[in-house]
Amino acid sequence: MVRLEEHKTEAENKAIEKMPQPSRVYIPLSQHLGKICSPEVKIGDSVFVGQRIGSVQAHVYAPVHASVSGKVTFVQDWPHPALGRCKAIVIESDGKDNNSRTYEPTNLRTEIGEFTPEKIKKIVLEAGIVGMGGASFPTHIKLNPPKPVDTLIINGAECEPYLTGDYRLMVEKTKEILQGIELVARCLGVKQIYIAIEDNKPEAIKQFGVRSSQFLVKVLKSQYPQGGEKQLIKNILGKEVPSGKLPFDIGIVVHNVATVFAVYEAVYLNKPLYERVVTVTGSCISNPKNLLVRIGTPIKDLIDFCGPLKEEPAKIIIGGPMMGIAQFSDKVPVIKSTTGVLLFNEKEASFNEELPCIRCGACVRECPIFLMPTLISLASQKELWSQAKIYGASDCIECGLCNYVCPANIRLVQNIKRAKLEVIR
Repeated sequence: MVRLEEHKTEAENKAIEKMPQPSRVYIPLSQHLGKICSPEVKIGDSVFVGQRIGSVQAHVYAPVHASVSGKVTFVQDWPHPALGRCKAIVIESDGKDNNSRTYEPTNLRTEIGEFTPEKIKKIVLEAGIVGMGGASFPTHIKLNPPKPVDTLIINGAECEPYLTGDYRLMVEKTKEILQGIELVARCLGVKQIYIAIEDNKPEAIKQFGVRSSQFLVKVLKSQYPQGGEKQLIKNILGKEVPSGKLPFDIGIVVHNVATVFAVYEAVYLNKPLYERVVTVTGSCISNPKNLLVRIGTPIKDLIDFCGPLKEEPAKIIIGGPMMGIAQFSDKVPVIKSTTGVLLFNEKEASFNEELPCIRCGACVRECPIFLMPTLISLASQKELWSQAKIYGASDCIECGLCNYVCPANIRLVQNIKRAKLEVIR
């Protein structure tokens, strides 16, 4: 692990601000790991806020919902922040924000206290909740692990530089997050619960330390990639997830704080996942903000709202600078896994010339999964996929540390990503 320049001061003290309702949203039918949804509406249909507009018959999926009320104008391919392009449902907002659901908080604590795990899982599925730390794995599946688990870890590390949305949620929505944790713990049947927070978030540590006597708050060093599931498990419990295995194989489930907040909203407020908190920041942004944004809002709207720009960005990244994805268009929409929109200038976005590997071993020393990135990269370049598999390509968490420390500027992560795709085929 390494200590990175955090660049969090620009937005960490900015309270979550509700983004004005967009005039048009582009809602991709794939915002999760799993099978792409099929549209359940057609051009000309009127929709309301929170209406399910896409679903599919599959085990691994999450439905999608309208984030504004209005009329469906197109169902077409559209730029996607992770897939390049994807079919999306385009809704022209009527500005009325009509819905047929009750989102007002109700005094249902006693009734909700009697909800069975099966009922909570069904609500989570119908709400379309996925892992909101960037993984986008359907949450209802993680609430139903194939093996018994005894430990739940809530991930509030937010170790990527620049990103502060989870921090603001922890500070402003502590009570709601704790209620969401109770629901998740009930589904999993666990009693041992840890809330992991990096030491650069003192206000969040204070809030949870005061309010969460039944949970153990674990304060971790601020270093990267502290927020990775395997790193959290190792640093909190001293356990390692074996190669090729997942946390539930050793009795542990990890959920992000934004995910458990979404679970709270789904169960207590009858609210599907149609909006999320996004950090908008970077050297080109005049007014960095943490925004509550409707899913499907083009990132250009977010950039304009935080403007004016100091200078034209040379690179726009969705996510953090280490694991985020550079975008080819500002038309891409916010999706369920969008944690941040970062705008960098020419100097920050410059690429250094890639040189031959000098066998320094820096990438091996810093790899948090104890892989040999240089060998996996070499196997990938030579298309030796079986060799890449032997070297453990599929275990890579794509944290980007190998790229960060490589003095030869080799695109190690890109090569390893290609190898992973070939290995799992």
